[in-house]
Amino acid sequence: MNLVVLDGYTLNPGDNPWDELRRFGALTVYDRTSPELTVARAAPATVLLTNKTPLSGDTLRQLPALRFISVLATGFNVVDVAAARAQGIPVSNVPEYGTDSVAQHVFALLLELCHHVGKHAGAVRAGRWIDAPDFCFWDVPPIELAGRTMGIVGFGRIGQRVAVLARAFGMRVVVAGGSRGAAPGVPAVERADVPGLFAAADVVSLHCPLTADNERFVDAALLARMKPEALFLNTARGGLVDEPALAAALHGGQIAGAGLDVVAVEPMRADNPLRQARNCIITPHIAWASLSARRRLMEATVNNVAAFVAGRPVNVVN
Repeated sequence: MNLVVLDGYTLNPGDNPWDELRRFGALTVYDRTSPELTVARAAPATVLLTNKTPLSGDTLRQLPALRFISVLATGFNVVDVAAARAQGIPVSNVPEYGTDSVAQHVFALLLELCHHVGKHAGAVRAGRWIDAPDFCFWDVPPIELAGRTMGIVGFGRIGQRVAVLARAFGMRVVVAGGSRGAAPGVPAVERADVPGLFAAADVVSLHCPLTADNERFVDAALLARMKPEALFLNTARGGLVDEPALAAALHGGQIAGAGLDVVAVEPMRADNPLRQARNCIITPHIAWASLSARRRLMEATVNNVAAFVAGRPVNVVN
């Protein structure tokens, strides 16, 4: 059996070996694969592993040897799952590996927006505290989270973990979406529809998958419902957001700030309107990338392949 990894560098830049996958057959790992090379590189694969390299229906139809696709992520929108199903190819993802890391990153973004730690540390390094007439100074007043409302769109594993952390900060939690029952230890939450949540929340955090039905659903009309002092967070998928509309809302002071770990096209394009948006902090899709999370992702991927080899695929999304 031939296993091919199309874009393995982010999962294993050198600290997270592929060794366990080699027991299933010949393994070829590419750090990155451009669109024009995808078919040629994937052609020998019985098992194909991808993180962000797209697998369209047209591509899949050119891969007669392919029997299984393992997505090295939770989100699987890079694969045309309907086309794969039509060809009898199961597609598995890894539904839970980065819950704690992503939830922690949500609060890293939020706390930076609330305290501007980097900005104030830079001011200290520049000597402004040395020259200050008072024992303290701030360029932006800190924001206390206790008593404020966290709005969570999407209440799966990560959304539930964010709710736990929000309650630990003393926040009221309102959620929209998510039909799963809450895991043990998740606090009771209030429910709202999406427009109502955007209107009520002091912080809105997205934790829903990207689908054809919700692409760019965070648009100008929805952003207009937010409070002028509210903050917007997205660690889910960039395609959920109308980026020009969010940039306009930030520049116009319609909302107070945004913290993003994802954009619609990654790597970010130079002309992305959010790149220079007012009070917008952006990290390069790293919420998932702690070594602990990447090790869990590798282990779960090995288990997905093992289950396929045994004839009982798990975590199948199509």
